[in-house]
Amino acid sequence: MSILTVKNLTHGFGDRAIFNNVSFRLLKGEHIGLIGANGEGKSTFMNIITGKLEPDDGQVEWSKRVRVGYLDQHTVLERGMSIRDVLKGAFQYLFDLETEMNTICEKMGDASEDELEKLLEDMGTIQDTLTNNDFYIIDSKVEEIARGLGLEDIGLDKDVQDLSGGQRTKILLAKLLLEKPDILLLDEPTNYLDEQHIEWLKRYLQEYENAFILISHDIPFLNSVINLIYHMENQELNRYVGDYDNFINIYETKKLQLEAAHRKQQQEIADLKDFVARNKARVSTRNMAMSRQKKLDKMDIIELPDEKPKPEFNFKEAKTSGRLIFETRDLVIGYDEPLSKPLNLRMERGQKIALVGANGLGKTTLLRSILGEIKALSGEVELGDTLYTGYFQQEIKEANYNTCIEEVWHDFPSLSQYEVRAALAKCGLTTKHIESKIVVLSGGEHAKVRLCKLINKETNVLVLDEPTNHLDVDAKEELKRALKAYKGSILLICHEPEFYQDVVTDVWNLEAWTTKIV
Repeated sequence: MSILTVKNLTHGFGDRAIFNNVSFRLLKGEHIGLIGANGEGKSTFMNIITGKLEPDDGQVEWSKRVRVGYLDQHTVLERGMSIRDVLKGAFQYLFDLETEMNTICEKMGDASEDELEKLLEDMGTIQDTLTNNDFYIIDSKVEEIARGLGLEDIGLDKDVQDLSGGQRTKILLAKLLLEKPDILLLDEPTNYLDEQHIEWLKRYLQEYENAFILISHDIPFLNSVINLIYHMENQELNRYVGDYDNFINIYETKKLQLEAAHRKQQQEIADLKDFVARNKARVSTRNMAMSRQKKLDKMDIIELPDEKPKPEFNFKEAKTSGRLIFETRDLVIGYDEPLSKPLNLRMERGQKIALVGANGLGKTTLLRSILGEIKALSGEVELGDTLYTGYFQQEIKEANYNTCIEEVWHDFPSLSQYEVRAALAKCGLTTKHIESKIVVLSGGEHAKVRLCKLINKETNVLVLDEPTNHLDVDAKEELKRALKAYKGSILLICHEPEFYQDVVTDVWNLEAWTTKIV
């Protein structure tokens, strides 16, 4: 049975087309991976099917009484609500039923015999619904999901506005899983999750009975939970049975077949045109030339899709740093309370270090304390000589209304407009993206603009906080290559072992130094 049917969907922004006559059908129990390069329209598609965005043309039809749960990258949580309040909000419909049952109880005292029978029947129905949906063990269900995603470590009574973007994403994901909708729509759910909690989510989705559509650039994660791929490219949406690896094999084969057919047809067109040109003026061969011209006119031309620009990340390197990059002496990091034991760490030139460990242990806090962006609770940091540091932040909270050109030009005013455009194009951005305001870009396109600024700055130390979040597969592969080739030093936070294992020389696990129970 079809849960969702999309017919002839067409949509665009200004003169930039996103979808052209796209159709899609979701059946009960299907586990779908929605894939495509940054900016192809995956999040836009999610916004259209959830009604947040009206398409230019086409129909979106949900079957009746389907409960849809959507994990959006941009949902806002209200101040004054605790984590527990938000999670219990997943059961609001049950609390409303409890209120209705209490009202029925109040009415019973004054009801006639006929009314009483009807009230008792309604009450029985509500009671069954509450029992069948685990209403009386809500607290334990909340704690179970919170524990699985690491929210208990933060404290369930903490105000949601005091949390990082990653922690807020976890809360929204936990609430969604508690709601157990008929269909889950998940837009990059592994961003901001650490390895332990990605593993927990993987097991949860493997056992999930209902349907889901998942956007993710984490290929090992995607492969482990889905059984269908929908690939978004060149305004089309194509279906492939199986996992991502199977899709790649079929996609590459189809691409080679199309290129071969295109070459063969172009040769045939060239031969026909040549024959027509040589023979149309001669009386004896004019009819044959006209016949070939008709064949040319009727021919369906095989078009090759436009090649998407592949990103090229080549970091500009400054002169060599001193031997010491940094050294900490009894450094204690944190805000109101310590997040670490006294740390005595040393990083030397040429080291490439991955910082790992569960979320909330202070990985970002450690980076910012070393950089001097926040004050340590105690201890000190000594930085080495001749450091030219490039910093990639995990989150940029403020809406940015600059165009991509303005954003890069602000940091590199000596460049010409042509040079700025060329720098952005090298990061895999098209002309349409380059001229757009940053606020309307996808997460991956925004990350590429920030990487553009980073690679064009001369550095000998890179400090990178989750640089792979939102990046598509090609961009991640190219970033990995560039970091391996980089001759400077790297301090990296990343939750994808398959990304950092080939890049780094050392792994520092914060779980060994934290004051928290892990």
